Amino acid sequence: MEKVKIEIEMQFQAIEELSAEERELVDAAIQATRNSYAKYSHFHVGAALRLDDGSIVIGANQENAAFPSGLCAERAAIFAAQSQSPEKAITMLAIAAKNSNGLMADPISPCGACRQVMLEMEDRYQRSMEVLLYGTKGIYRVRSVKDLLPLIFVDSNMH
Repeated sequence: MEKVKIEIEMQFQAIEELSAEERELVDAAIQATRNSYAKYSHFHVGAALRLDDGSIVIGANQENAAFPSGLCAERAAIFAAQSQSPEKAITMLAIAAKNSNGLMADPISPCGACRQVMLEMEDRYQRSMEVLLYGTKGIYRVRSVKDLLPLIFVDSNMH
């Protein structure tokens, strides 16, 4: 048996270190938490993505009493963008969350289903999607979704 070591690389930075464009995207994700419907978990997640034309699309988590019927903020934003502008690649995605105590201090990361959908967007457009995971203590910057989901499963795996 051979051991395989998988490493990812990301940066941790203060919000003040973001460019104006990146800060705009993070602020949009924070604002999107207000659109969340989280009646059951009281965990409000907002996502904002930037398309390759510079436009921003937001999403917010939507819960339902029949739990599988809800949708995460990341997929809400991605599916909205794909429905409105399928020819435009997603270049960056920012995610923020809050609970009853306010914005989360530590950055949160996307669930497995969202990671797979995000990866599919990288594969579809053959370009990396940078991810900014916001927390009041700082931001994790991930250069590619492949760093969040290193053992990828995409269309080419099925051929």
